[in-house]
Amino acid sequence: MWIQVRTMDGRETHRIDSLSKLTKVEELRERIQEVFGVQQDRQRLFYRGKQMEDGHTLFDYSLGLNDIVQLLVRQLPPPPAPAAAAAPVTAEEPDDAPMSETEPEEEPPAEPTTLGLYRVQELVDARDLHMGAWFEAEVVNVTRGAPDDVIYHIKYEDYPENGVVQLTGRDVRPRARTKLSWEELQAGLVVMVNYNPDEPKERGYWYDAEIQHKEEGKTSKVLQAKLFLGGAGDPLNDCKVIFVDEVFKIEQPGNPIPPEPLLPPPKELPQKPQTGPQCKLCKDDPKTKCRMCACHICGGKQDPEKQLLCDECDMAFHIYCLDPPLSALPDDDDWYCPDCRNDTSEVVLAGEKLKESKKKSKMASASSSSHRDWGKGMACMGRSRECTIVPSNHYGKIPGVPVGSMWKFRVQVSEAGVHRPHVAGIHGRSNDGSYSLVLAGGYEDDADDGSEFTYTGSGGRDLSGNKRTAEQSCDQKLTNMNRALALNCSAPINDKQGAEAKDWKAGKPVRVVRNAKGRKHSKYAPEDGNRYDGIYKVVKYWPEKGKSGFLIWRYLLRRDDDEPAPWTKEGKDRMKKLGLTMQYPEGYLETIANKEREKENIDSDELETPVKGKRKRKSVIEDEEEEDDDDEEEDASSPEGTAKKTKMELEYNLTPEQKELIEKDELNVKLWNEVKSHLKEGPRFISKVEETFLCICCQEVVYEPITTECLHNICKSCLDRSFKASVYSCPACRHDLGKNYNMRVNKPLQTLLGQLFPGYERGR
Repeated sequence: MWIQVRTMDGRETHRIDSLSKLTKVEELRERIQEVFGVQQDRQRLFYRGKQMEDGHTLFDYSLGLNDIVQLLVRQLPPPPAPAAAAAPVTAEEPDDAPMSETEPEEEPPAEPTTLGLYRVQELVDARDLHMGAWFEAEVVNVTRGAPDDVIYHIKYEDYPENGVVQLTGRDVRPRARTKLSWEELQAGLVVMVNYNPDEPKERGYWYDAEIQHKEEGKTSKVLQAKLFLGGAGDPLNDCKVIFVDEVFKIEQPGNPIPPEPLLPPPKELPQKPQTGPQCKLCKDDPKTKCRMCACHICGGKQDPEKQLLCDECDMAFHIYCLDPPLSALPDDDDWYCPDCRNDTSEVVLAGEKLKESKKKSKMASASSSSHRDWGKGMACMGRSRECTIVPSNHYGKIPGVPVGSMWKFRVQVSEAGVHRPHVAGIHGRSNDGSYSLVLAGGYEDDADDGSEFTYTGSGGRDLSGNKRTAEQSCDQKLTNMNRALALNCSAPINDKQGAEAKDWKAGKPVRVVRNAKGRKHSKYAPEDGNRYDGIYKVVKYWPEKGKSGFLIWRYLLRRDDDEPAPWTKEGKDRMKKLGLTMQYPEGYLETIANKEREKENIDSDELETPVKGKRKRKSVIEDEEEEDDDDEEEDASSPEGTAKKTKMELEYNLTPEQKELIEKDELNVKLWNEVKSHLKEGPRFISKVEETFLCICCQEVVYEPITTECLHNICKSCLDRSFKASVYSCPACRHDLGKNYNMRVNKPLQTLLGQLFPGYERGR
């Protein structure tokens, strides 16, 4: 392989070839001396902020192909001073000597900070606040937070897409590297174990657990433990840990490790704990052939450097197992296996019919006798937009969506952020809770009394063959979405007997949407489409035998919302005042109208055709059409052709604090005056705020807004990115801001947007 070596000032860069992962750092220094002409004792090498030391290999520093190593040239030691003023010079003095004038102006990487227990570049275990599991991470910065509190900026090693995450000291600890033997495991000991809460027999993630007792049989060993989910939820009791050979001791925080050496010798590098599900077929056994994780043809795991990965099906293939075999790896960036590659003979020429592809011929719909056109289903249609004013794991109301809002299709409900899944009835996470659910009358055991209803959990049905629904065929389990909904109940989780909340209002809120399909079971369901009915809380949940004879999980939910229910008189009056009518996808009504018009033309042609004893006089038809036109004129419809347009009578009420923040935001007085004119439109006021304070760069509500001299609002991160690209003008109007522009966050605007759009800053 090759790497690039670049001087600190960036003026000189050379490529070093013929290296391997096992190349020693001192061997690299020899190659650099040949190319740069810098003696080895004057070279200081840095890679990703780490100083490279002799005795280690490139593999120890995770140096990859074409990566860049920075070279800092040490100054030559000064000439010896006169004997009278001579001072003893140590062998390490050149390291601390000042740089010569020929060296770059840039300073070497800063030394790791001593603030807190962990220093920069230290390898630690960091807890994911949503899951409660521990992941390996690296400290990239340490700052001071609240009084007597330290904030660690960490980056997960295996999940770089998460970026830099800020954690407090209780969620960061030294990396666990000491495995405990079976004899060392005792009841009451708190250790780190690998466990999968959803699939206990599969490999999962690393959690803290308290050992309750040990079970040792003739062929297997199992630990019975209590699993701690950290801040993500309550402990899980009676968890059977089957990976007893991979139990780690929890290291206690102590003094910072000495700064040198940065890495232990290669022989002492500890084994990295294996995280996440492994191959379910071979369990990652190197001696077992597997066509799923190894070569898809022979199943062999040898010669990994001669395996090709298909860009379509993600299966691996040995180049010598292909038909015909390949002598070398192809140069193409994209490669497809024989089953996924498009045959040139399948290309449709002029006048030919479309041939069935291999991929589509394997789908369930290809062998089905149904003539239903699945392409017209709205559930299969992708979202045209996505709700960004709140995160996907947001509990409670969605800003700007009042109770009684109606949508024709489920995909519109997803776009509004009320219930994100297109098909699933429950939206949630098994280690966090449920955010919303849809009542569609899908289970025969459901009962709906309006302000209170019983809900049946998911699962226990065979949906193979591309079926959307089926009869109950097996027992349900309190896992996945069933467990997520149970976590909303203000009671400890119990997967055996269920639980009931003593204070049901203390539970987590669930947004409830009723679907017209539930009309056959409930009079509270809407007559058409989907309707948002407000916030409900889980009172209790329990297992029982359903009408099908199989075990099901039942949930009792009770309404806890200040806004009146849409089926009550107060709710109907409020919907009229807000002008809440059925919302249709863009262009949907025009398409339906065109189809009806075409159908009427066909019917009129048939009527004009003579049919014995069945011809209707044209004058009678014209009279009926005129009567229909008169009725339509009396009931003037909206521009979309839906219900009669109603004037808004219910205004949006700003709190005194919000009014004060608007007054403090003096830079945006003109914008707020325009936005406040929409207060009379009720919840639509929120949409106007979102539209007005949209960042022109990221097209989302501004976060940490910078109000420029030209009175435009831009996200601080977006403006930072623009300045790093040497663009020092306003992204909205190109007004020159200057290289040294002071980016001051508009605090009143940020506080107000945080109140109107709670949680929108997550992930920003």
